Amino acid sequence: MTPLDRVPDRTPVPAGTGLTLEDTARQPPAGAGDLPAVHTTWAAFKAALADRVRTAVAAGVPEPTVGLVPTMGALHGGHAALVRQAREENDIVVASVFVNPLQFGDPSDLENYPRTLEADRAILGAEGCELVLAPDLHQMYPGYPDAPMVTVTAGHMGKVLEGAARPGHFDGVCTVVAKLWHAAMPPAPARLRSYFGQKDAQQLAVLRRMRADLDFDLEIRPVPLVRSPEGLALSSRNTRLSPAGLEAALVLHRALESLRRAADAGRPLDLDAARALVRAEPLADLDYLEVVDHSTLEPLSAEQLAAPLEHEALALVATTVESVRLIDNMILPATRQ
Repeated sequence: MTPLDRVPDRTPVPAGTGLTLEDTARQPPAGAGDLPAVHTTWAAFKAALADRVRTAVAAGVPEPTVGLVPTMGALHGGHAALVRQAREENDIVVASVFVNPLQFGDPSDLENYPRTLEADRAILGAEGCELVLAPDLHQMYPGYPDAPMVTVTAGHMGKVLEGAARPGHFDGVCTVVAKLWHAAMPPAPARLRSYFGQKDAQQLAVLRRMRADLDFDLEIRPVPLVRSPEGLALSSRNTRLSPAGLEAALVLHRALESLRRAADAGRPLDLDAARALVRAEPLADLDYLEVVDHSTLEPLSAEQLAAPLEHEALALVATTVESVRLIDNMILPATRQ
């Protein structure tokens, strides 16, 4: 049994959930498999990272690149894809494992979130990660719960779509990611890249805006969404669905695909028809299905939906299936040059 055959609570899962090795088959990179060193303090992690940079420079790499993969642990194949791309594109690969209380609205969700550091470490090592920052709560937020007093706000972009359903969530994401970027910022001449999955498209858009607005000297690298062979977006939440629920959840992909095909052909984007497709699934309870500007998350106007897309857009959907909230998204190509 390999690490990715098991989900965060380490119980076996069926094929088709997008969480097994069969769903994300690949050959492990050469030299992978060593367990990465885990550091629990900022100082130890930064010292180890600086040492890796010095070693790379001494080996003849003039400007080493560091790939950072921020995570909350409980890793699965989607996280592995992030580390895999970071390994392919960088000289040094690091990750963080920290369950961030600032992005949880329900205290019970925070309390019950799986903490599986050793299993996570095995997954990270299999993909070639070298260093892990795994601080405890008080290392990350000294004085918690009375700290941090100063946080980062995601503004309007953090209050719409998923932000409307999870107030304060994206503020918490921005605050912790800003701290992690500072922790992983390597010494010169190295440069930092940070990896996020397209699965959390709104998070990716918010963090791109934070990087630009706060002048972080790094590159954000998106990693394509991972799907099961049937089209289901990979998520640990899939394991809470029955076989009938897994089948019903595929309606999200079908609705998004209908919009992508229309955009690709330069046809109008019929949101009402796509929403009706989801609502026709008896087990699915649609929250939203929207087409928005890729960078601002502002909904496209009726005029923009009726004409060939001048710019790349983003379709996002959130639906509850068997009491499980599922999200998915798809990039819609521009058809007007």
